[in-house]
Amino acid sequence: MLKIKTPKKGRVKRELEKRAPKLVETGKKTLLLQGTKTSNTLNAVLTELYLLKKGSAVRYTRKNENIRPFESGGETSLEFFSLKTDCSIFVYGSTSKKRPDNLVIGRTYDHHIYDLVEVGVENFKPMNSFTFDKKLAPQVGSKPFVCFIGEGFESVEELKHLKDVLVDLLRGEVIENLNLAGVDRAYVCTASSSNRVFFTHCALRLKKSGTIVPRMELVEIGPSMDLIVRRHRLPNDSLRKEAMKTAKDQPKKKVKNVSHDSIQGKIGKIYIPDQKLGDMALPNKSKGVKRERREGKRKNDPNEHASKKQKEDSM
Repeated sequence: MLKIKTPKKGRVKRELEKRAPKLVETGKKTLLLQGTKTSNTLNAVLTELYLLKKGSAVRYTRKNENIRPFESGGETSLEFFSLKTDCSIFVYGSTSKKRPDNLVIGRTYDHHIYDLVEVGVENFKPMNSFTFDKKLAPQVGSKPFVCFIGEGFESVEELKHLKDVLVDLLRGEVIENLNLAGVDRAYVCTASSSNRVFFTHCALRLKKSGTIVPRMELVEIGPSMDLIVRRHRLPNDSLRKEAMKTAKDQPKKKVKNVSHDSIQGKIGKIYIPDQKLGDMALPNKSKGVKRERREGKRKNDPNEHASKKQKEDSM
């Protein structure tokens, strides 16, 4: 039998609790790495993606020989790096004569390969090739818009798969409420053909519109590139079914002495114990207390009480 080791230090225990499965998952981290052969274009693409995902990305710059995501046995190193860095999305860059400037974007489930999309990069333009007002530069960690334009994202199987992967890669942490003032950028993906997608990064400029909601203008700040879909691999049905499982909502614990009414709303009962007023210490001596003391003295000294009666009779 395998021996299960439990963490002895609090720091290690807290780190394992962060990586444990949760009912409400936090944002997914991205792993960026490269193969044995890369080009200057691919290195620039990986660097730009790392800057866009700064704070939720891990960048490896060493060359990796044994990574072949689409081949059996070639994903072992990827799964190891995913477990080591706790990243559920990876972007792997490599180049060859058959597939130049190649990017493989994939997702993992339980630190095993879930699905893969392979794209080629063409017409790449980095951020420094665009001129714009530096005040429009988006802040690190801001929530972006992700816009998909074109019918291909609904009809072509490869583009539908690419859309799902790009949404997971770019959206960051899932939230319920959004402050419009904090939205300062957008990712625009346009399907120009059945296997080509134009990707660009834009800043949002807010202008007056005469209403509460401001008018938005897009300013291209880069990077931008053409993505040509080459290969893709969908997960099998059993793995998809297991990954799509959701935990049942836990029933709320019944709160004692609390009821709800459609008219009055929340009604609560408060039970107050019997108050022992005789044992309470009074802050000020009132007249009643002084009178009780005088009556007590009379009971203890009967001669004084008799002398007072004699004076009253003589009068």
